[in-house]
Order: sequence, then C-alpha cells, then structure tokens
Amino acid sequence: MRPIRVLVVDDSLMFRKLLVQGLNSDPNIEVVADVEDAYAARDAILKFKPDVMTLDVELPRMNGIDFLRRLMPQYPLPVVMISALNNKVFDALEAGAVDFVNKPANLTREQLNNFLTQELAAKVKIASTAKVGKLKRVDNTAIASHITVAGGRDRIVAIGASTGGTEAIFEVVKRFKRDIPGVVIVQHMPPGFTQMYSDRLNNQCEVAVKEAQTGDRVMQGQVLIAPGDRQMRLVKVGDGYQVECRGTEKVSGHCPSVDVLFSSVAKAAGNKAVGVILTGMGADGAKGLLEMRNAGALTVGQDEATCVVYGMPKVAFDIGAVQQQAPITAIAGKVYSLLSK
Repeated sequence: MRPIRVLVVDDSLMFRKLLVQGLNSDPNIEVVADVEDAYAARDAILKFKPDVMTLDVELPRMNGIDFLRRLMPQYPLPVVMISALNNKVFDALEAGAVDFVNKPANLTREQLNNFLTQELAAKVKIASTAKVGKLKRVDNTAIASHITVAGGRDRIVAIGASTGGTEAIFEVVKRFKRDIPGVVIVQHMPPGFTQMYSDRLNNQCEVAVKEAQTGDRVMQGQVLIAPGDRQMRLVKVGDGYQVECRGTEKVSGHCPSVDVLFSSVAKAAGNKAVGVILTGMGADGAKGLLEMRNAGALTVGQDEATCVVYGMPKVAFDIGAVQQQAPITAIAGKVYSLLSK
C-alpha cells in the first residue's frame, strides 16, 4: 500500500520544515511538496495530486479560509488545519476542512516531536479516509410543530462525535427548540477550543449552549459541551441532573471521552435518555451507547452516507448499540420523535 501523499502549506519556512520532517518520519506518510501560500498550494495540488493537505489558517496574500472556500468546490481534498487558539478554525471547518490541530507554542523538544509524529500524523491518516466535498448547511429541515416532548425534567439527550463532528453537531443542535430536554455533548477537541465552539453555537442556535463546568444543572433548552481537557459525567440530583467535569485521564483514547459520558448517562438516566452517536474515527462511544441501550435508552446513529468518517457510528451499529440510523439532517427530528414516546 502506497504512503499517504501530503502537501504542507505554511508561511513559516522553519515550521514548514519541522512539519515535513515530522510527517516524513512516519513510513505511511510522504510529503510530496511544501509551499508558503495559497497560490503556490493551488499549483502544487494540480502538479502533485496529494491525498491530504495541511493548511495554516494565517497565510500571506490569501488566508487559509478563503483558499478553502475557493478550493473545495473545484478540487475536494481532505484538509487538516493547523491553527493557534483562534475562532477562525471553525470558519475553516465550515468551509470544508476535515479536522484541525492546535499550533504548538513553547513546547519542549519532546512535546514538539510528539505533536508532529503522533497527533498531526494521526489526524493526517484519519483525514485520508474522510469523505469531502459534500454541500453543507443546505437542508433546513424543520421539526414538525405537532411533536411534543413527553415526560418531565428527567429526560436527557446525550450526543458524542469526533472527526467531522463540529459541523454535524451544528446540523443537529440548530434544529433544537427551547422545549428540548437538557442536552450533554462530547466532541473531541483541544482545551480552549471547546469554549469558543460553545460560544459560537450559542450565537447561532435557538437553544442556549455553554462549555460545561462541574455543578452545572442540566436544564430544558440548554446544551452543555464537555471541556476539552476534562471527563464529563452526568449525575442524578433530586428530580434532575447535573454534570461533573473531573479527571484528565484518557478513556477509549480520549479526554473527554464519549464512552465516559454515555456510561454515566446509562447509570443516571436509564430509560429516560436518548443517545446519539455522530461521525468520527475509532470506537469511542460505542460501548457507552450499548450500555445506554441496555439500560432502556433509545439510540440513534448517523448513517454512513452523511458521515465524514463512518467509524464511531459503524462500530456502535455493529455491536447492537444503535437502534436507528439517519442522515445528519434528520437526526434532530428522530430525537424529537423518540422523546415524544
């Protein structure tokens, strides 16, 4: 099997060379070109036909986001953004990037090596399997007005996602109304970015969205997103719920972990919950969703056709954790339908 062909785009010659050296150290990756701006990148794409491109958000002459918006309709290509702690990365994901990594700063030599050879290389490999080029945000499927939520404060919706999840979660949450029971979400994302992502959704959606903190009550019409460096668990308190965000250990390879959240929902909410697993590489969330189903929860998985990476939902489906599959634009409606029962 031939190595994954990568184009590296970054305006810093020194950092570009570090990226090339780190990626080339992986026998399954080959950097076919490295360039300094979008115009050189366009020429390199046509010449070398890479499988994946790494792209800096900030570039001279044309920034990475504008480049993506022009590139994707003409040449769909899996792109991994390299971004400092900056809200613009979500514009890049909206424009078609598959995933992103946090641009390292003030790292030790060992930490930098780990970033290059482990984190970035892993993202490149995942991106090489991703489906790109789909039109985004074109379906404004509304929730049927006659659907009402059954039950009281003890209903809960739990959602987990990874690669491609920022856009998938938006597609679901933007359709939620203020009558939706409390929603808890794990999206694999570095610390700092979860706060910006929560704020972004809060500004775009009818429901309230915030980054979770220990002690936050789970309330109707509100979405809590796990912080990027803490495990989030649901706990029963009286006739409602609250969250605990503690522990930095990785579970199922991640912190926060979807399995940790789903397992806690199974214990705390049982048959009062609806579980949803969305696009992502790997198996995180599958076992937790099975626990939820075994505890009486109703479960939904994103279908293969609309996943950027059909990994997590596939594993969950294969082990019997998913009761129903649906395209991303129909999942909010499925959730409401299940909550009405």
